[in-house]
Amino acid sequence: MGSHRRPKPPTRPRLAVLAASAGAFSLLSTAQSQAEPKPSVEKVRQEVEDLYHDSEAGTEEYNSARGKKASLQKAANDAQEQVAAQQAQVNEIRAAMGPVAASQYRDGGLDPSLRLFLSADPDDYLSQAELLDRTSSRQTSLLRSLEQKQRELAQTRAEAGEKLEAARAAQEQMAERKLEIQSKLRKAQKLLNSLTAEQRAELRAAEAEADRASGSSDGAATYNGPASGRARTALEFAYAQLGKPYEWGSTGPDSYDCSGLTGASWRAAGVSLPRTVNEQYNAGRKVARADLQPGDVIYWYNNSQHNGLYVGNGKAIHAPRTGKNIEITNLDSMPFFAATRP
Repeated sequence: MGSHRRPKPPTRPRLAVLAASAGAFSLLSTAQSQAEPKPSVEKVRQEVEDLYHDSEAGTEEYNSARGKKASLQKAANDAQEQVAAQQAQVNEIRAAMGPVAASQYRDGGLDPSLRLFLSADPDDYLSQAELLDRTSSRQTSLLRSLEQKQRELAQTRAEAGEKLEAARAAQEQMAERKLEIQSKLRKAQKLLNSLTAEQRAELRAAEAEADRASGSSDGAATYNGPASGRARTALEFAYAQLGKPYEWGSTGPDSYDCSGLTGASWRAAGVSLPRTVNEQYNAGRKVARADLQPGDVIYWYNNSQHNGLYVGNGKAIHAPRTGKNIEITNLDSMPFFAATRP
């Protein structure tokens, strides 16, 4: 057996070099940590707000994809039911053609003049010829009907396939948006979790101050403004939701996203609004800011991101974002874009 040589212990000069290197690495690490201080509470607050803001835009895309998927799936199901009905018609025509074809087979397909020559009873032949003529006409009619039904069946099958594929594409888009939203919300939560207890208290105080500055409040209240008719009913419903949490993709009754709240409020008044912010914007009659009336739908930022209901006196009620509750806020707490009247 060969002997194993032990590694030589480091010499004094080598130890000095190692120590110096370690010291330099330690200083470098310290310098890096000092060069990259933890973000301030205000910076975290702003980044969290931006993430929630972005996730809300994704929420509306998710809602749109979900609506498309439901509509396309229904259309595909209807088309498949139509395919089944048309297939039954084709089968029925084929079954009706069976006796006709069998009758011709039994007669051997003989030429009528030859059968007349072979027939012992001319009267019998004439009656048979008349029957054959009717049978041939019926078969021709059935064949034409069968061809038409088969063309319709093929077209409906193709349409059903296209609608089903479109529904699958909408489902994939919906799943992608859901992952994007969840990723942003997780990132926001991770940022919040990185704060100390003292910083969280500071953040809550900063958010409360921001809410006061924007005139936001979420205390329970009832609507007692000048609106009447359906607009009043919509606002009374919205006020009854004050304090309930925002939840992306939700239309109530325990939580809402922004367009979920506006849609549910007007639905309570007997008016059906589309699901998403953009669809509600396109469906409503545009109203100038100077002509706003309580119950009008307010759009902030753009025509597809965030909305709420005008309540009068320069204020609106809305479902803000993840982590907050339905509240009343100043009309100018966010960049005003447009308004519509359902």
